[in-house]
Parts: sequence; C-alpha cells; structure tokens
Amino acid sequence: MSSPTLTARIAGIGFWCRGLPSWSAAQAYAQGGALPADAPGRPSPQLLAPNERRRAPETVAVALEVALAACADAQRDPGTLPSVFTSTHGDLAITDYMCRQLAEDPAGLSPIRFHNSVHNAAAGYWTIGAQTHAPATALSAFHGSFAQGLLEALTQLATGTEALLLVGYDSQSSGPLGRVSHSQGLLGGALVLTHQGDGPLLRATLGTDGHARAPAGRLEHHAAGNAMAPMLPLFDALANGATHCHLDAGNGAQLQVEIGR
Repeated sequence: MSSPTLTARIAGIGFWCRGLPSWSAAQAYAQGGALPADAPGRPSPQLLAPNERRRAPETVAVALEVALAACADAQRDPGTLPSVFTSTHGDLAITDYMCRQLAEDPAGLSPIRFHNSVHNAAAGYWTIGAQTHAPATALSAFHGSFAQGLLEALTQLATGTEALLLVGYDSQSSGPLGRVSHSQGLLGGALVLTHQGDGPLLRATLGTDGHARAPAGRLEHHAAGNAMAPMLPLFDALANGATHCHLDAGNGAQLQVEIGR
C-alpha cells in the first residue's frame, strides 16, 4: 500500500544558528555565501521576561526564538496555534549535568536544572510565554526527528487543524554523552503551516530511502554537525527556490517533499 501524500502551505519561517540569526540571513547565505558581520552568539527570545530569557537553557532559547519569528513572518498570533516541537536529543548539556550530579552529589541536584531536563521543556516554555492553551506535542525520533515532526504536523492539518506551528531544534552535546550522542553548535528552525495562503506548497510522501541525495547546500554544510541538521535540506531548498528535497525519516524511511506554488 502506498503512503498518502500530505500537503500544506508554508505561511511563515523562522531560523537561527550561530552566524545566521534569522531566516533572511540564512537565505542570503544559502544563495550567496555571505555571513553577517554582527551575528549574536545566543538567541534572545522576546517572548520571555528578561530574567527568564537569561536563565533559559540554549535549547529553549533557540526554539522560542525561531517559533516567534515564524509566527511573526506568518502574521499569526502565537497564542492561537497548536504546536509540534521536535528535538533529536533534548538538552544534552543538562542531561550530562544531571548524570554527573547524581553520581557525585545527588542531594545537590538543582530543581531548576531538573525541570529543564524533560523533553517537552521548550514546548512548556512556549505555552507559558505565548499564553496559549492550544495543544502542544513534543517528540523525538533520533535522526528522523524533523521529518517525523513534519509528518505529525501535516497529519494534524489533514485531520482538521486549520494552522499549526512546527519547531525543530538541538544544541551542543557535552561530557561522555557527547561521544555517543553527537551534536555541535545550536540550531533551530520553525514553520507555520496552513491549508490556505500563497506561501510555498509542500507535498510530502513517506517512502523508502532509495532516492539519490542532492548535493548538500550551504546551510547543510554550515550546521552539519548539529543533530537537527537533517532538517536543513528543506531550508536550503526553500532558500534557493528548489522544487524538491528528501528528509531522513529514520529506519531506512525517507520523506519525499515536493515544493511548489
């Protein structure tokens, strides 16, 4: 039985990685290779109060930064959108801290660090900051995390949701976990997906990993070491006006995405 084709319009895009702090910067780099001279070293999501902004872990900061940017690009109220947050590893730095703390001094474990260790931490911060009661989903599927997040978002749209926010993000791994859960830098991307509008039309079909991969684009090269890098073929394609890309969906599966108008 063939997999059904799921469709959506892209109403808004958000993007952040070190050296490319916005979707416009990422587009310029993908098309011409120019990096901005004054890129910040860390996202500063305006959805959070200043104290919360400083305390938030990098995974939360980058997820909220791109989520809010995508909503602004789509001219959508963040409080009205259901969301899907997807991450390969969650916050590996906090996981490393907790493992070391439990081994060395369990009684000294920080409750603040602990509550940021759960995989839905970014989704939780988002619902608080956006003051939304809309459903939020947090998922992980190793290298297929972004593709599976996109499938989840498209499925929700196909079953009655009018518009939805998809956010993918991962950060730097550290400590012993870094040897088995590899990730470098900080990367986040977000899409507001709808049924209507004049944005790019996505047509996605799940199949086997039998198609030849297109050469890696500039964004894929720039952030290749991050665990969320499997999302970058789509963002490279969108930046360059390409008509298709393939996303690793895990376990030998591939999400074949056509991009049209």
